[in-house]
Amino acid sequence: MAARAGVSTATVSNVLNARRSVAPELAARVRAAVADLGYIADLGAARLRSRRSRVAGLMVPDLANPFFGNLAAVIEAAARQDGYDLLIVSSDDDAEQETARLRALLTWRPAGLIVVPCDGSLAARGVAQAAGVPVVAVDRTPREPPMDLIAVNNTAAAEAVARHLLDTGRHHILAVAAGAGIANIDERCAAANVVAAAAGAVLEVLEVAFTVADSRAKVARRLAEPPLPDALFTLNNVVTLGALGALREAGLRVPEDVALVGFDDQDWMRVTSPPITAVWQPVGAMGQAAWARLKARIAGDTSPPQSLRLDCTLEIRASTDPAPATPARARRTG
Repeated sequence: MAARAGVSTATVSNVLNARRSVAPELAARVRAAVADLGYIADLGAARLRSRRSRVAGLMVPDLANPFFGNLAAVIEAAARQDGYDLLIVSSDDDAEQETARLRALLTWRPAGLIVVPCDGSLAARGVAQAAGVPVVAVDRTPREPPMDLIAVNNTAAAEAVARHLLDTGRHHILAVAAGAGIANIDERCAAANVVAAAAGAVLEVLEVAFTVADSRAKVARRLAEPPLPDALFTLNNVVTLGALGALREAGLRVPEDVALVGFDDQDWMRVTSPPITAVWQPVGAMGQAAWARLKARIAGDTSPPQSLRLDCTLEIRASTDPAPATPARARRTG
């Protein structure tokens, strides 16, 4: 490489690692030699020599879910800005896969990990801790012992949804929940139930899987049975899409027959007819805060675990317009 560019090996190293300023002419010659030779730097060897890892890991339950894809993009950009490469894997919402994928990440000797647990147990955490790698949890709350967590205020957001539906004249809310038993989903259900119960309304919970097909099928079966709920509160974006399909399959109009609110606002929710009321989560702020917390741990921060809860926003749209005088619920009971 150095001979091809006509420079010293030190100059080549400085250009490739951006450690020192190199004259533009010399830098151009090195880059030309890199292109001609098809050279790829051995980052693993470089890390071993320096004894410092510039790699971090991110594990999410499902990269096909836009929420997790957007979160990964934010964290990757923040890591790159600080000179880190980010390795991203999916656990497929399975505890065994979570542990296996984490072990695979650890073979890269990452400086730290950010994890969205597939459930509250975060079975993989012990593996990371045994390897001496700091871990920050995002979105879903792991059970004991406490650890660094970046999440949203699920309780306040769900309370706002329930109050809004009650204010629009709804009295029977069907909460469609994928991942019942996961802390953030349980928080949303519990908070909405408290508000509904205090007003003498009904909050019913329907458990579904993390797929559009399963949520659509189970919501469709429930809508075929009396009494018909007058509102659906879907607890993530995948379930919202499935529920919307079930409503249309049942011939129910939104919002005339059934109101619809989704948790986790997505672009497509703004362009449906009618546009869907949804809880907007600050994904950008969550990702940036998660990286900042991990970076502090990598730098040697040994303070007690920290928990940061960010506020959401309820974006009110036409899918929750006030209930008509004679809703479908009244026509389908008795």
